[in-house]
Amino acid sequence: METTRYDVLLVEDDLPSIELARRAVAESFPEVDLTVVGGGEAILDWLNSSVAGNKQMPHIILLDLKLPKLDGLAVLRTLRKHDAIMRDVPIVVFSAEYTQADVLMGYQVGANSFVAKPTDLVQFTEFFHDHLTYWLKSRQRELTAAPAPKIPG
Repeated sequence: METTRYDVLLVEDDLPSIELARRAVAESFPEVDLTVVGGGEAILDWLNSSVAGNKQMPHIILLDLKLPKLDGLAVLRTLRKHDAIMRDVPIVVFSAEYTQADVLMGYQVGANSFVAKPTDLVQFTEFFHDHLTYWLKSRQRELTAAPAPKIPG
């Protein structure tokens, strides 16, 4: 049986958090191909080169709210403007520090989820497990289990 692979894009500039995310994936999620992009401007460059190269979009984007230069909300707005490409890609925004206004604005501009930033390996492992299960694996099961539509004849 072939294992489903998941392309996960992590937009994060904090090196300790990046290392924890990489460890969590390496130790617990062999089905995940993790790509890390270091900031708001870098994700837009990545998106432009991916679109230009007709590359597959990630299955999910994990986006830090507090990024230098171009913050997570600005990135989210830009990503959601590419509706034809990004419409079906779940974007989970996370942050260590945020306000209720940040959460509301995140949802208004297109976040699928807004969560507290994991701070240790156990939390990162749970973070990946929860979001992979909710956004990807459960949808895959639904798609696999859905009966084929009947074509009127």
